[in-house]
Amino acid sequence: MPTTPPHRGVTAPDDRYASPPPWDIGRPQPAFLALAEAGAIRGRVLDVGCGTGEHALMAAGLGLDATGVDLAANALRTAEQKARDRGRSARFLRHDARRLGELGERFDTVLDCGLFRIFADADRADYVDSLRSALSPGGRYFILGFSEEQPGDRGPHRLTHSDITAAFTDGWQIDTLKPATIEITTDSDGVRAWFATLTRR
Repeated sequence: MPTTPPHRGVTAPDDRYASPPPWDIGRPQPAFLALAEAGAIRGRVLDVGCGTGEHALMAAGLGLDATGVDLAANALRTAEQKARDRGRSARFLRHDARRLGELGERFDTVLDCGLFRIFADADRADYVDSLRSALSPGGRYFILGFSEEQPGDRGPHRLTHSDITAAFTDGWQIDTLKPATIEITTDSDGVRAWFATLTRR
């Protein structure tokens, strides 16, 4: 498993995967399955913040060149074991999502399930710049993130509509931005989310 040192003192969030987090449901999220069924996932695919790899493995199952990146080494080991168990050919790298340009590669599709939400301020701008460096012109970025419209105040950091529209301005086209659901293991109804499709200009 190739390793890149974390950026700005960020450490691998292995504690999140000491036991499966609620959003690790053992299968792709429905929003991404719908993309696959519609033929919207194409070319070289990057699953950024891939965790245990469900979306990279989904892309590999479509016969696509699939790469997953994350900082959690134990999650990546699980992803690699899943790939072996399922006979899927996917690559998993320990790498900071704010430094994707250092991979020296371009992708046609980037999938983001729950990563964008963890960044704020300068880190968010760095992440968006990093995405742009990794996407080919005309490439598509799909983001699924927890929404501020979810009732209550428990759970992970949530995104507002404007968090997304404000972050993706120059060099991006927001094609769709709509409410969605993230399935979790602790609530059969799932939780409210935002789902966006963006094109790199």
